[in-house]
Amino acid sequence: MMLIRAATPDDVPHVLPMVARICALHESWDAPRFRTRQHPEQMYDSWLRDRATDSRGVFLIAEVGTGIIGYIVGTIEVEVPIYWTPECGWLHDLWVEENYRNEGVGKQLAMQAVERFKELGMTQVRLQTAAMNESARALFTTCGFRTSTIEMLVEV
Repeated sequence: MMLIRAATPDDVPHVLPMVARICALHESWDAPRFRTRQHPEQMYDSWLRDRATDSRGVFLIAEVGTGIIGYIVGTIEVEVPIYWTPECGWLHDLWVEENYRNEGVGKQLAMQAVERFKELGMTQVRLQTAAMNESARALFTTCGFRTSTIEMLVEV
């Protein structure tokens, strides 16, 4: 039986290996865009601990038995003041362990994160996906997300 719950600071050490895997995956897709410093998960440690106690953010854990199998983390970001939406929810990371993919875990995490942002008064939730991450775009489309911008990069 899977449980999705709010993360606690005690969950962070169990999530950090997943952070390392998501960073490595992104870097393998597009190293110039996603190149990280050594051990990026160590840099996430305090940031995730802060998210676990942030009343205006989202940090959810998917758990089976006593094991964490996935997570999603998001923050509220301030928009440029020329736009009508002053703040929006922003999903930074979603990860589901490989053995649990295609079972609806990612969708449940995403939908609960969206619901939490709605409870916090947000009228929009945004995210970015790597250009090669077609499965993430498909997942987020089933959650109601649509393409709104396309990020482009040039190395100089």
